Parts: sequence; structure tokens; C-alpha cells
Amino acid sequence: MSVALRNAQRVVPVRRAPLRRAVCALRAALGASRFDVGLVCAGNGLMRRLNGAYRHCPEPTDVLSFPFHRVAVGELPRPRCRDEYNLGDIFLGVEYIHQQCRATGEDFDSVLAVTAAHGLCHLLGYQHNTKAEWQQMYQKEVEILEELNRLTGSSLRPLTAGLF
Repeated sequence: MSVALRNAQRVVPVRRAPLRRAVCALRAALGASRFDVGLVCAGNGLMRRLNGAYRHCPEPTDVLSFPFHRVAVGELPRPRCRDEYNLGDIFLGVEYIHQQCRATGEDFDSVLAVTAAHGLCHLLGYQHNTKAEWQQMYQKEVEILEELNRLTGSSLRPLTAGLF
């Protein structure tokens, strides 16, 4: 199935092909290759509006995930028809991420891939509202990023290392 990538902002140049390849590899590491996923690269304005509307926090953020299915943590959806082979949509706040990378000196493309991994985990029911949930999500992120690292020679780590 496919990764539909849309760049809905013009502030930050996004290298779409490497991001698409990373998301495809991460999806495979999750065992979800047969599911579509939508990926939107968004600016601060759109992320602020979405974050305000859905999380009641009208500030830009790095990632928002909108699952197509409600699933138990780590379980794949059980589609009943072809149209339901969809994990959902991930909005990457690329302008926000770029600002953070400039401040910390981190590589923008690497952080985009790690943030997409985080978003994919959210699509599969992982959360980080409690320490136990965070530990479970962090372990899954480590697992899928290790697979991406093996394929690409990178050394990517989860963003939420010190959350709790």
C-alpha cells in the first residue's frame, strides 16, 4: 500500500523522497506495510489550529496523529474491506521541528524520520500519558528505529528519551 505525502507549507524545504522511504521502512518494521498512511508536512499555523481544535492547546507542535481505526496498543487494524486498509494521517509540524533543530543543532531530516516513527506508533494505539504507557511506546520506537538504522546506517533514537 502507499504513503501519501503532502507538503502543505512553504517555509521549510522538505526532502520528500528520503522521508517517504523512511516511513515505508518504519511501516514495514511495524508489520503494517499493507496499510496506507497519510503524511502531511505542515507549518506552524496549521499545527496551531489542529492542536487547538483536537487537543485544546493552540500552539504549534511537532506531530499530531489521527488514527483511522481504534486499536489496542500495538495491534494492527482488522479491516473488513479494501477501503479500510488505512492507518490514518500524521501531521508533521516541519516548521516547528526545523526551529527546534536550528536551536539544538540536530539534523532536520533525521528528526523528521524519528518524529514520523512517533506518529506511526500513535496510529497503532501507543500513548505516553503515564510512565507505563511511555515505556511501552518508547520500547516500540527503539525497536522500529533500530530496523530503520539497520537499513540506512543511521543511528536514530526516539525523541521522548527523557519524558518521565
